[in-house]
Amino acid sequence: MRSKLQPAPIKQYWALTKPRVVALIVFTALVGMFLAVPGLPPLRESVFGLLGIWLAAASAAAINHVLDQRIDALMARTHDRPLPTGGLTTRQALLFALTLGALSMAILVVLVNPLTAALTFASLIGYAIVYTGYLKRATPQNIVIGGIAGAAPPLLGWAAVTGMQGQWDWPHALLLVLIIFVWTPPHFWALAIFRREDYAKAMVPMLPVTHGVTYTRWQILLYTVLLVVATMLPRLVEMSGNFYLGGALVLGAVFLWHAWKLMDPPDEFYAMRVFNYSIVYLMALFAFLLLDHWLLPWLRPVAPFGLQPLQ
Repeated sequence: MRSKLQPAPIKQYWALTKPRVVALIVFTALVGMFLAVPGLPPLRESVFGLLGIWLAAASAAAINHVLDQRIDALMARTHDRPLPTGGLTTRQALLFALTLGALSMAILVVLVNPLTAALTFASLIGYAIVYTGYLKRATPQNIVIGGIAGAAPPLLGWAAVTGMQGQWDWPHALLLVLIIFVWTPPHFWALAIFRREDYAKAMVPMLPVTHGVTYTRWQILLYTVLLVVATMLPRLVEMSGNFYLGGALVLGAVFLWHAWKLMDPPDEFYAMRVFNYSIVYLMALFAFLLLDHWLLPWLRPVAPFGLQPLQ
């Protein structure tokens, strides 16, 4: 008999999808859609594209729960997830994940375009199987190598509304991917510093476990510098204008300040403050991209570098 304190089954299934993580994924995909076209993106491709991307991301998250249930049971941050607590069985979670994945592919192939379906499937496999199933346990560079899968959503959103047929579609979409790719290590390593004892207990070779906290702090600072540089590129290639540039500079300066302060933090919890800011940073950065491109086009100057601005 189910305890009154145990969440209802639908909440257990919802928890499998990692809704907060998936919400950020869908948001960056949405921004990719808006940046891909001069006005509003086509309605059908946008709606069903986002639905398909959300389902695929939720499927990958559920597979992550299945493959990581031994690790999750050992870690304070994850021990209350549906599988370690017995709220759902492995079979239930796996069937749920496969159903979401199948629905995602069907929607994207039939109602969006096959290219988006192929890219989304590759991203799903990259995160759920390559990263979670192998890289996470194999190398302290797991989050760097596997980060490409988690960085794909803007490309998926872009492909959904354009089919990647335009001259600038691939370079501009991949620039958004690059930003998230470089953002991922400082974002995740800050969490790993705070949870390093959990990762050590679960025998996951995260960078603070294998190379120490000091080395990881230097890596966070290095990647944050690279991130700030990468976020200047949309302005350089006239994909965005001065409004975005100003926002990116302010957000980047704050991130750099946090990364520098993390070198000699005031307390143990400071790494979590960096982690939390990194989430706000990415959401705000992509919001600036969206505002600059769509709501504030008059702020975009004429291209000075001989390159064609995104039309």
